[in-house]
Amino acid sequence: MTAVEKPRFEIRDITPRIGTRIIADKYTLLGGTCANEIRDLLEQRGVLVFPKIDLTDDEQIAFTKTLGTFAHEVHGEEIYKVTMDSAENVRADYLKGAFYWHIDGTMSDMPILASILTARVLPKEGGDTDFCSTYAACEDLPEQKKKEIEGLRVLHSFWNSQLYHNPEPTLAKLEEWMQLGTKELPLVWTHRSGRKSLVLGNTAQYVIGMESMESAKLLHGLREWATSEPFSYRHHWSPGDMVMWDNTGTMHRATPYDAGSGRMMHRTKLEGEEPFE
Repeated sequence: MTAVEKPRFEIRDITPRIGTRIIADKYTLLGGTCANEIRDLLEQRGVLVFPKIDLTDDEQIAFTKTLGTFAHEVHGEEIYKVTMDSAENVRADYLKGAFYWHIDGTMSDMPILASILTARVLPKEGGDTDFCSTYAACEDLPEQKKKEIEGLRVLHSFWNSQLYHNPEPTLAKLEEWMQLGTKELPLVWTHRSGRKSLVLGNTAQYVIGMESMESAKLLHGLREWATSEPFSYRHHWSPGDMVMWDNTGTMHRATPYDAGSGRMMHRTKLEGEEPFE
């Protein structure tokens, strides 16, 4: 009699407010039998870690497709190489903004739902990834602060994110960044589920209608709150780790590492399912 392989799927929360490890095998993930549970956990926990699952590119693509609508890259690629090596990624210079807290897609009407990242090559030092739950941070704000920020809107721009790592660009470089435009977004995003999250990060320039100093203090204060210990998790990568995060309810950033280290992460994405508005 042929033995029937049984699905293996265990969950272990990492911190009380963010992050869950999923102990599973490839058979279980690629079969899609736990896809709905994974989707639910993603919204509840923000970050899902699959330790040393070591999916191939084709397997990562297949797994991503079990969870929703697969999002291709700008030129139709299925895998995006996250690396500072310009020979592997011609837009590597733009990735320097990823060393600062951000949400992907603040220049889009509908941000991607989630990203899935697999570690291929790791540096000897650094190169961790920080995450924070903007759902939990919003939910745990004092009631008075919630009332103060409800209804506020913030202007976001790509060029603001680039000033974090290059504060004195040439005019030509600044104009290149500015071609990507600006976007007005709510500071508090009320999702279709009824849950609320904060929309922050390095693309956030200023609160519309607020004096500049007060705007800066508000945005920096909220970021400090959202990225504090109760709502944050730092992932220390091992080869073959796969990490998935809810881009609509978290922020993330890479920690510093040697650009010449060859660090290489392979990313897939899920299409967005609701706009910021």
